[in-house]
Amino acid sequence: MHVLLVEDDPRLSRVVLEGLREDQLSLEHAPDLETARSLASLYPFDAVTLDVMLGESENDGFLLAKEWRSSGFNAPILFLTARGDIESKVAGLQAGGDDYLTKPFDFRELRARLQALVRRSGGHADPLLKLPGGFTVDVTSHEVMRGGLRVALTPREYALLECFALSPGRTFSRQGLIDRLWPGDKLVEAKIVDVYVGSVRRKLGEAVIETVRGAGYRVGKPED
Repeated sequence: MHVLLVEDDPRLSRVVLEGLREDQLSLEHAPDLETARSLASLYPFDAVTLDVMLGESENDGFLLAKEWRSSGFNAPILFLTARGDIESKVAGLQAGGDDYLTKPFDFRELRARLQALVRRSGGHADPLLKLPGGFTVDVTSHEVMRGGLRVALTPREYALLECFALSPGRTFSRQGLIDRLWPGDKLVEAKIVDVYVGSVRRKLGEAVIETVRGAGYRVGKPED
């Protein structure tokens, strides 16, 4: 999935780009209106995340969406903004937006909304991620299935497994998993990761999550 991020805040742009790229998405970043227009004319995008307040105007994002829609640009647009009042949401949808997400947000929700937009527009974003052993992870419903049966996981267990499923074959250190699952919590100890890995293994089987000695954990790439 090829996504255009239009955001003028350098810090937030970096965070969003890093987060979505780890989800194996292809991204382009436009820090201003001119760059956004240029990139939209050069590349086909499956979806756009668009800030509302760009540059000096409080409504640049709305104006850009209207401009794009009038010119035939039909990629789904997700407004990603701090403006959460109902008037702004209505204005965004009337300007040509397809969805609206307020800051701060959870990457799982952003990812699921982007995939839903692409799916509805006829794109090919697949919400199902495969795991070894015949398990699938549905990032839209946050469910793990095998043979049509749902595996009961706690929210934290699911988040751990989804992290692995999004990057099959990649080894995650304990600290790396803590940073993802308990962001900003300085009191979480590394051994808590072992506890959750053990819990998931008991529910899915020992072979799904592999231990990489001295490095951390990973799941292997599923067989086709």
